[in-house]
Amino acid sequence: MAQTLAPGLDRDRLVAAAFAQLEEDGLDRLSMRRLASRLGVQAPALYWHIGDKAELLGLMAREIYAAAYADAPIAGHWQDWLRRFGRALRSSFAARRDGARLCAVARPPTPTDPAAHADRIAAPLTALGLDESRALLCQAAVISFALGWESFEANGPMRDFLREIMDFDASFEKGLDALVRGLATAREET
Repeated sequence: MAQTLAPGLDRDRLVAAAFAQLEEDGLDRLSMRRLASRLGVQAPALYWHIGDKAELLGLMAREIYAAAYADAPIAGHWQDWLRRFGRALRSSFAARRDGARLCAVARPPTPTDPAAHADRIAAPLTALGLDESRALLCQAAVISFALGWESFEANGPMRDFLREIMDFDASFEKGLDALVRGLATAREET
């Protein structure tokens, strides 16, 4: 007997349902079985659209990053774009429960050509004059900073503690600015 696809089920619907489950239950309780139940299908139906949970997490992370890139319009200077991107990324992580943690553990959703992927990632900064290698280094630094910052912010007890001793938002801005200025100085020295 031939197996058929669940009507109306596609990757977009699957990812949207996964985000809804993430919001309700958190990353630790995100499961294929629960997701299938939410969608009204048996778990094997999900595997017609994705390979496994790791691919699902990759698709979700890609959506979180895409939102940040969309919210970081091109700027007049690469440093300005990096600052915008850092802010947008922090917001994108915060917009989803466990968003930073999900992005920290996700792998790319499908095998891709690494060179083509690097070109896409570097494009906003290469358009502003950086070479690809430098663009990737700068973005990796800002992504790491925003990821770490949002991980602290998403941790209720740590966030509450830090908010008692500092202005969390102003400290993020100062840290981001220092990082970007440091990347500019390192560029001039090389």
